[in-house]
Amino acid sequence: MSKKCIFTLFVQLLCGLDSIRAQAQTFNWPDKPIRIIVPYTPGGGTDAVTRQLVERISAEQKWSFIIDNKPGGGGNIGLEITAKAKADGYTLGMGQTSNLAINPAAMSKMPFDAQKDLTPIALIAEQPTILVVKADSPFKNLTDLLKAAKNNATELKLASAGTGTVGHLAGELLSKRADFHFLHIPYKGAAPAITDLLGGQTELMFATPQAVLGMIRSEKLRALAVTSSQRMGVLPEIASIAESAYPKFQAVDWKVLVAPSSTPLDILQKLNSSIERALAQTPFIEQLKLEGSAPMGGNLAKVQTFVREEQTQWRQIVKDANIRLEP
Repeated sequence: MSKKCIFTLFVQLLCGLDSIRAQAQTFNWPDKPIRIIVPYTPGGGTDAVTRQLVERISAEQKWSFIIDNKPGGGGNIGLEITAKAKADGYTLGMGQTSNLAINPAAMSKMPFDAQKDLTPIALIAEQPTILVVKADSPFKNLTDLLKAAKNNATELKLASAGTGTVGHLAGELLSKRADFHFLHIPYKGAAPAITDLLGGQTELMFATPQAVLGMIRSEKLRALAVTSSQRMGVLPEIASIAESAYPKFQAVDWKVLVAPSSTPLDILQKLNSSIERALAQTPFIEQLKLEGSAPMGGNLAKVQTFVREEQTQWRQIVKDANIRLEP
């Protein structure tokens, strides 16, 4: 046998050993703690849902997790770390509507490619915004508001927690579907936006359930509609915009666990299956409902299709509204 043939066989043997070693590592996964990067501060909604999720998985699978909060950049900093991590299933990230769909469409420069550098693993939960007005507003329902928006000589003022938030873009989507215009007033967070709404400086706002549920119940604010495709469990009496005015209307803040691209498929499937079981547990479902969220779920194909479709929808909304965000 020639030296060339011997060398070729030696290379093939090494490649085969590498393949076997990689398969063994995948089969034994996880044999150490899994790091989940939360791109927001501790104690926030995304952080809370992530911790609830890993608590359920840990109890069933006996896996260990490390929650690593890396806030900043509208959620981009944490997901950049995730995207650039080794694709071995030991570094994951909690993505959202903002950092996976809105930021890529509205920012001229992104530190990662949301479609190429990250792989969606599992849809965790979705949370709509609630269209609210002052309790003494002349708008008793969505029909009243839309009629006034179309007929008023003066534009209605829409408060938001910031430019490019789901609440802001829910308003942009409604204005496009209903063919009216409003004056967008962005604030640095929900609290000052709600203060001015209560004070009459603005007329309407699409707010998160955490920010306004208490004021709706104490009758300081009136809920006109929700932006999920169906009604919310915590506000069953309030119709969705899709139900009452515009079919298929949906603007929700969803959370999806992601991994660096090229993460082995069997690891992704193992994670997806474990999360599916966690999402089916009644205590977890009840925890989500209390904060105005709903479990999502779905197999890998469904998850990846959902994220692509959402990215397409938000890209069009951002383009139509001519929204630009600073990276």
